[in-house]
Amino acid sequence: MVLVSHDIHLLGLVADRLWLVKDGAVTVWEDDLDAYARMLLSGDKVEEKAKPEKPRRKASREEMLALRAEVNKGEERIAKLEEMREKLAVKLADRALWDEPDKAAVWQKKYAEVMEGLDRAEALWMAAVERLEAAEKGEAA
Repeated sequence: MVLVSHDIHLLGLVADRLWLVKDGAVTVWEDDLDAYARMLLSGDKVEEKAKPEKPRRKASREEMLALRAEVNKGEERIAKLEEMREKLAVKLADRALWDEPDKAAVWQKKYAEVMEGLDRAEALWMAAVERLEAAEKGEAA
């Protein structure tokens, strides 16, 4: 995923690789955001700190198969969690359940746990998809 921003705080929270766009060229920024800020404040030239990205090797057939398997495993995990969520939603929609607040609280907690698991599973799946897409483009590390 690409995020373009001038918000240093946001970039510090989400970025794992920094790119410098200047004078019609894009280069990888090898240092951290604090070093970039210091460099800007001191008046140093950006070109001295930026280095072109090194070429990467293509993923092997086995690596591609492993990446695809990871994506498929994530999809299966998400499908199971969505099925669990639907069953819990039906249970929580039962009006009789709400006559017993203690039982309702237990089922609400289970629903919340499934939703947290679904969020984690979707994040893992998305990361796997991004790795697979990068490998398909020949950007494997």
